Amino acid sequence: MTQTTNKLFDDFAKLMTDAAGAAEGVRRETETIMRAQVEKFLRDMNVVTREDFEVVREMAQKARQENEALAARVAALEAQLAK
Repeated sequence: MTQTTNKLFDDFAKLMTDAAGAAEGVRRETETIMRAQVEKFLRDMNVVTREDFEVVREMAQKARQENEALAARVAALEAQLAK
């Protein structure tokens, strides 16, 4: 009886281990499919990448600084002409 009980517990433990492994495989596969779908959705929506956004943001900041410098220069030249 003791060996039968141990065998039953061993078989049950093996079954649970196999089920956990199968569940992990399903989880990974589902995650991969979902990630691919999200990436496809974002590509279809023409969403920019973070890197592209940062590059454009830096360009806009530089353009704003240059614009402010030019505005100050124009104001100084206008002041000279007004004299």
